[in-house]
Amino acid sequence: QVQVVESGGGLVQPGGSLRLSCLASGFTLDFYALGWFRQVPGKEREGVSSINNSDGSTHYADSVKGRFTISRDSAKKMVYMQMNDLKPEDTAVYYCAATTIATIQLLAPDEYNFWGQGTQVTVSS
Repeated sequence: QVQVVESGGGLVQPGGSLRLSCLASGFTLDFYALGWFRQVPGKEREGVSSINNSDGSTHYADSVKGRFTISRDSAKKMVYMQMNDLKPEDTAVYYCAATTIATIQLLAPDEYNFWGQGTQVTVSS
């Protein structure tokens, strides 16, 4: 049974850091990529970062470049996102997702077919 489970959200002050974790297990075939997405009420879900499962290449939204870092531990079936210098506009529900589709649109939510339940990140003083 495929499971994608996030953890690590919480409340942090502006300028602070958080690390999100995601366990992706139960895949009968290797997934193509893992990604982090976020959504605030009333807005569309947006891609934040992604990592290609075969070559480890990464992609980031312009809004988080230089602040967020995605990484993986393939043996543990885990992917992480280190978030530094957090800003109030980073407040959102963050989702981990996996795709078995060989896509080049690695920050497009529609390209991902397995999703976690989401974890809340709130950046506020």
